[in-house]
Amino acid sequence: MSNEKLRATLKCEYPIHWLAWHNDYDGLKSLLDKNKDNIEQLDCRGRTPLMLAVTLGHLEASKALLNHGANVNVENKDGYTVVHEAISTGDPELLAEVLTRRDLQRYSSSIGGIPDLLKRLRDTPDFYVEMKWEFTSWVPLVSRMCPSDTYRVYKSGPCVRIDTTLLGFDQTNWKRGRRSYIFKGQEDLAVMMEVDHDASQVTVEQIQVVPPEFMDLAGSLRPSQDVVSERITAPVVNTYIDTNKISFERTKSGILGWRSDKCEVVNGHNCKVFNATNVELVTKTRMEHLSENDKQRHKAAKSPLQSFLGTIEVEEKSNGYFNEDVTEWRSNPCHITPEEYFNSQVDLNNRDIGRPRDTTVRTQKFKANLWLCEDYPLSLPEQILPIVDLMSINSSHFARLRDFITLQLPAGFPVKIEIPLFHVLNARITFGNINALNESVPGVTTLHCNSVVTCAIDSFCFEAPTGYARLGTPGPRQFGISEDDKLLLYAIEQSLMEAGSEKDQVTVWEALRATKPAADFEVVEDHALQRAIQESLTSLQHSPSEENCKLPLANEAMSDTDLATAIALSEEAKKEEERRLQEEQETLEHILQLSLTEK
Repeated sequence: MSNEKLRATLKCEYPIHWLAWHNDYDGLKSLLDKNKDNIEQLDCRGRTPLMLAVTLGHLEASKALLNHGANVNVENKDGYTVVHEAISTGDPELLAEVLTRRDLQRYSSSIGGIPDLLKRLRDTPDFYVEMKWEFTSWVPLVSRMCPSDTYRVYKSGPCVRIDTTLLGFDQTNWKRGRRSYIFKGQEDLAVMMEVDHDASQVTVEQIQVVPPEFMDLAGSLRPSQDVVSERITAPVVNTYIDTNKISFERTKSGILGWRSDKCEVVNGHNCKVFNATNVELVTKTRMEHLSENDKQRHKAAKSPLQSFLGTIEVEEKSNGYFNEDVTEWRSNPCHITPEEYFNSQVDLNNRDIGRPRDTTVRTQKFKANLWLCEDYPLSLPEQILPIVDLMSINSSHFARLRDFITLQLPAGFPVKIEIPLFHVLNARITFGNINALNESVPGVTTLHCNSVVTCAIDSFCFEAPTGYARLGTPGPRQFGISEDDKLLLYAIEQSLMEAGSEKDQVTVWEALRATKPAADFEVVEDHALQRAIQESLTSLQHSPSEENCKLPLANEAMSDTDLATAIALSEEAKKEEERRLQEEQETLEHILQLSLTEK
C-alpha cells in the first residue's frame, strides 16, 4: 500500500485522532459539531482523542475536545488519567483547562448518577445494616492509634440514610459528633440533606441532571494559579491495587495432618474464611516534568524508614532522541510518525509519544482476608452494591471496596473484609446488626416472616428533625472530598499528635474535611508512621532527666557557683539525652525487624 493510501485509510479509521495529532482546532470543531459519537474511540495504542492530544501537549486540540464534552476521567493502558498526562507536559494552561473540565464532570457525574442509583434501590427489599470500618496496621504501636468509624445505613424504597460519627480536629484534640446524610429520590431529581445533629442544622440541596447550559459555569470552577503550580512542581503519584493476579484460597486451621478449612462466627453468622493471595499495592511516581531542584527536594524528603517497609522499588526511564527541537522533545521525542502510530501492524519497540518518563514503581504484596456467609439475609449485588456505588461517587475508599467485592468472589456474602489501603494501612469492613436484629434501632422495626427476617423503617428517619435550622447551598457543591486518600493520611498523622486519643472513635467521612496537607502524600505517609513509632517509644521510655534539665529563670545574675552547677547539669542532661536516643533507635530497629519477621 502506498504512503498516500495508508494515510487516507488511517485518517478514515481514526478521524478525530488524526485531527488531534495535528492539533487542528478548526477541523476538530467542525467535525464534532456535526457528530461526536466517536469522541471516546480508542486508537490502536489505547488512547482516546483527548488522551492523545494531552499527551502530545496540544493545547488547541485539547480545548476543542474538552468543549465538546470529551471524558477527562479515562485512563490509558498504563493506568494514568488525562490529569496525570497534563501534569507531565509541564504546561500550566493545559493543566488548568483539564482540571476545570474534570471538576465539572465530577459534579455532573455525581448528581447525574445519584437518581439512577436510587432508582435501582427502589425495587430492592428494605433493610438496615451497620458497616464498621477499622483501620489497622501491621506496624507495632501504630494499629492502636488508627481511626475507626461505623456507618449506619437505612434503606426504604428510593430513600437512603447514612449515619456516621463525627470527626473534627481542633489543634490537638479529636472531637466526636453525629452526622446524617439523607438521599431521597424521585423520577428525575433527588433531594440531598446533610444533617448536623450537634449544631441542629440541616443543609438541603435539590439535585437534577445537569442541563447543557450548566457548561457555562465551567469558568467558575477554574483552579487557582497556586493549585496549578502545586501540581506541576510535585510528582505524579498513582496508587492502585493490582487485581490481575489475585486468587482466593480457604484458610486452614489446626496443625500438621489435622488441618481443616477454617470457619468463624462473625456477628452470629457462620462464615468460611478465605484469604486472597497475590494482592499487590502499586505506587507509581513520575517526575519527568520536575526541575532538578524539585526532583532533589522530593528525593531528600523521603524517609529512610521506607527501607524497613518491605517495598520493592524499581526505577523506569524511557529514552528519546533529542534533535534540538524542545517542543518535539516534550511531545514526541522518539519522532514517531502518525503513519507508524495509527498502524496496528507497526511495532514501536517500546517507543512512545509524550515526554520521556522518569518513573519509580513501589510494589508491596499483601494478603486480603474474607469471611463469607452463604445464608446471609442481604444480597450483595442487589442491596449492598448500590449503596457502595452511592458512596463511591466521592470516596475512593468505597471505590476501592467496590473494586474488590466486584471481583469473582467465592460463593457467599462478605460479612467481613480486610483489604489494603496504603503501604502500612489496612481497612477492615464488618457488616453487622442486620435489620436491627442484634440491637434495637429507633425507627427500625424487625419483622419475622417464617425463616426470613426483614424490617420496616419509619418515614421520619428520612426527614430532618423538627426545630433544626435549614440552610441552602446555591451552585455546584459536592458532598465529599476529592483526593481523600491523601487527606485521610493527613488526618491520621494529626491524630498521632495527642497521646491518649487512640481510643476515640472517629469517622473517615469527616476526617477528610481536615486542613489540606502538602501535595506529596508519600512523604506524609512515612512521616506519620515515623511519628507514631517515635511518640510511642517516647511515652514508654520517658526519662526523668528531662525535667531536671529545665533551669529556672531569675532576674538576678547567677553566681559563679550557680553557673558551674548549671553547666554540669547541662552536660549531664546532654549525655543522658544521647543515651536515651541511642536506646530508642535500637528499640525501634528491633521492633521493625520483628514486625517484618512476623509479617
